[in-house]
Amino acid sequence: MSDATPEATPDNEGAPDFDSMTRDIADVPAVEVITTVAVHLMSAAAVNLGLAEEGEKHKDLDEARKLIHALAGLVTASATEVSNFHAAPLRDGLKSLQLAFREASVVPDEPGHGPGEKFTGPVYS
Repeated sequence: MSDATPEATPDNEGAPDFDSMTRDIADVPAVEVITTVAVHLMSAAAVNLGLAEEGEKHKDLDEARKLIHALAGLVTASATEVSNFHAAPLRDGLKSLQLAFREASVVPDEPGHGPGEKFTGPVYS
């Protein structure tokens, strides 16, 4: 059983211990939650861009656009809260995904109109 999986007690055999889960998440620093969510969005976007193994099988640019847009909003909104130490790699990853999206598109968006560019500004290679 992982650390994140709540343990069942004899009184609630099989049911998660939500009090324990609440205490656990309260102990996680906000910067860790934000960066973890950002990494999940990046990973999902990369898969939907076809950048994973068997890439073409999972390629879905509409889904990738949504994920990149959400990532851009999160990275932009949280940049001042998580410090440049954490924000810089997130911005770099975001830009790489935006460029990969532009390359993968049959008809690329105009600069400034790609996924997340309303938050980041135009992305150029």
